[in-house]
Amino acid sequence: MGLNDPQWGNKNKNDGPPDLEELLRKLKAQVAAMLGGKGDSGKSGGPAMPKLSGGGLGLLAVIAVLIWLGSGFYIVDASQRGVVLRFGKQVDVTLAGPRWHMPYPIETVELVNLSQVRTVEVGYRDNVKNKMAKESLMLTDDENIIDIQFAVQYFLRDPGEYLFNNRNPDENVRQAAETAIREVVGKNKMDFVLYEGREAVAANATKLIQDILDRYKSGIVISKLTMQNAQPPEQVQAAFDDAVKAGQDRERQKNEGQAYANDVVPRARGTASRLIQESEGYKQSVIANAEGDASRFKQILVEYEKAPAVTRDRMYLDMMSQVMGNISKVMVDQKNGNSLLYLPLDKLIESSRTTGTAVDVPAAPKPDAAPVTSQGNDNNAAQRARDSLLSRDREAR
Repeated sequence: MGLNDPQWGNKNKNDGPPDLEELLRKLKAQVAAMLGGKGDSGKSGGPAMPKLSGGGLGLLAVIAVLIWLGSGFYIVDASQRGVVLRFGKQVDVTLAGPRWHMPYPIETVELVNLSQVRTVEVGYRDNVKNKMAKESLMLTDDENIIDIQFAVQYFLRDPGEYLFNNRNPDENVRQAAETAIREVVGKNKMDFVLYEGREAVAANATKLIQDILDRYKSGIVISKLTMQNAQPPEQVQAAFDDAVKAGQDRERQKNEGQAYANDVVPRARGTASRLIQESEGYKQSVIANAEGDASRFKQILVEYEKAPAVTRDRMYLDMMSQVMGNISKVMVDQKNGNSLLYLPLDKLIESSRTTGTAVDVPAAPKPDAAPVTSQGNDNNAAQRARDSLLSRDREAR
C-alpha cells in the first residue's frame, strides 16, 4: 500500500503499518525528553517545538560535529584511486581501502577508476554503418581518398593529470587519434594503407597518439588501436574494384611467368653444365690419349734405335693387320716362286671369327732343293719370320 492511499492509517494495526504522523509525534517526544524539554500542541493542532536548555544545545552541537566528521569517511575500491581536493586543490591520492578526509566544504574526494578500459570511436558512432564522413575521409600520399573507421582503447595512468590538466580528456583522445591517423595515412600510398600496411599504420598511429597525449600531460595510456574498416569512398568503389582485379591479373601473370622461368632456367643450366662436363671429359680423354701415344712412340723409338729392321717390320705388320683385319681377302706372297694349294681361306677366316677359334692353315709344300747361298738364306729367314708373325697375329685374332 502506498503513502498516498486514502485508506492509509484507517485500518487495524494487524492489517498494515502504523500511522506516520503518530510515529513522528512519538519521535519528537522522545527527543524532547532526552533534551529536558516538554512537548505540547500548538494552536494549529501540530506538535510544539521543544524548548532546549543550554546542555541540550551543546549535545546537539556535539552530535552535529560527529555527523559532520563522519561524513569524511569513504572507501576506495581496488581498481580506483581517490583524489583528495582541499578547497579545490589536489593534496593527495589515496590507494584502495577505507579512508578519511576533512569533510565538506574543506576537502572533497574524486574517485577515478584506473583499470577500466575506455574507448573512443573515430569515423563512426556505436556502429560502423553510422558513419561520420567528416572524420573518416582522409587523403593519402598518392592523392587518393580513403574511408577509415577505427576505435582507440585506453586507460588512465595518473588520475590527477586526467582530472585537472585537460578540460575534456575523452574528447582530446578522439582529436589526437584523428590527427595521428591523418598524418600516418598522408605519408603512405593508398594500396599500402588498404592492404599490406594496415598493421603498420595502426602501430605508427598508436605511437603518435601516445606522444601527443604525453605532451598534453593527460595521464592517459593508449592500449590498442583497432581498424574497423578501410576502403575507398562509395562513389568510386566500382572503379576501384576494377583496378584491384586488373592488379590481381597482373600478379597472376607475373607468377605464371616466374613459374615457367623456374622450370626452364634450371633445365637449361643443367644441360649447360652437362655439356661443359662432357667437353671437359673429352678434353681430358684427348689429352690422355695424346700423352699415351707420345709415350708409346717414345718407347718404340727406343726399340727402333736398338733394332731398326725388326721394329720396322713389326710396325709394318701391325699396320697391315689393322688395315686388312676386317676384309675377307687373302694375300699370298709368291715372290720366291713357291706354289700354294688353293684353300678357301676367306671362309675359314670368317668361320674362325664367328666361332672365336683359330684355324690352322696347312703349310705349303716345300720346293725342290736348291743351292744354298748366303742371300737365299737371308731371304728364307726373313720369310719365315714374316710367316711366323702373321700366324701369331691370326691366332691372336
